[in-house]
Amino acid sequence: MSYEPLSSHPPYQYPPPAPPRYAAPRHQAPPPYPVPQHQASPPYPVPHHQTPPYATYPWQPPEPESEAGPRPPRRSALGHHSDLRILRGAYRRQRRVATLTALGYFTTFLVLSAFAPSFMTGEVADGLPTGLLLALVQLPVTWLATALYEYTARRRVDPIADRIRKQAEVDAKREAAR
Repeated sequence: MSYEPLSSHPPYQYPPPAPPRYAAPRHQAPPPYPVPQHQASPPYPVPHHQTPPYATYPWQPPEPESEAGPRPPRRSALGHHSDLRILRGAYRRQRRVATLTALGYFTTFLVLSAFAPSFMTGEVADGLPTGLLLALVQLPVTWLATALYEYTARRRVDPIADRIRKQAEVDAKREAAR
């Protein structure tokens, strides 16, 4: 088996020749094949916002036909209950207090470091600069924010959550008894 260059290809030219220039057609010639005429689709039998009266997919199980409509709830839904609004407000206050405690101290430390370098380099005790003392105090402040979060959770948020949980259990038992 011999490997010879193909003689049918012209030799490579550098730079390549420019492509030929073609004049733009002045008219549009009809295509050599018949063009199908598109017709408007027929109107849908059901508006788009409604479900069709037939199964749209063959694997869909048929919808159960119920004789009686859904029973309205005896009281408002739990998501709109006033206890949940109270719980969300208590939890929101708890998060804000804990976050502002930790981030407020850290932001104060950064602002003092940037805009009061003479204060941060001043000595509190023998050889202990104020900036180092404030940096070391940051860990206990974070622990304090965590302890404050747990304390307010046990004192203000958990009792409300327990009351809602018990009410939901009573409602579930009442619905199961029907």
